Amino acid sequence: MYDLTGFQRDLLYVIAGLDDPHGLAIKDELEDYYESEIHHGRLYPNLDTLVDKGLVEKGELDRRTNFYTLTRRGRREIDARQEWEAEYVDQMETAEASS
Repeated sequence: MYDLTGFQRDLLYVIAGLDDPHGLAIKDELEDYYESEIHHGRLYPNLDTLVDKGLVEKGELDRRTNFYTLTRRGRREIDARQEWEAEYVDQMETAEASS
């Protein structure tokens, strides 16, 4: 996951938290989080990058709508990232408690 942008990591987290979301559902979640508009020209190329990297699978609901799901690799990458983050957050909390 080290080679992903922050936006791509956020896409992974949103996809992980929703049941087979379509692009507009992902866009809506990110717009709520970022408190600004996410343009299609930013969203879909980044989703395609995650598909190309094997972190996300893209399926077709109908001719106009795709849905996205995490692959096993995508889930492992999120788990590894959360463990890495927890290591540093735990250290920070320990340091603050001892101050």
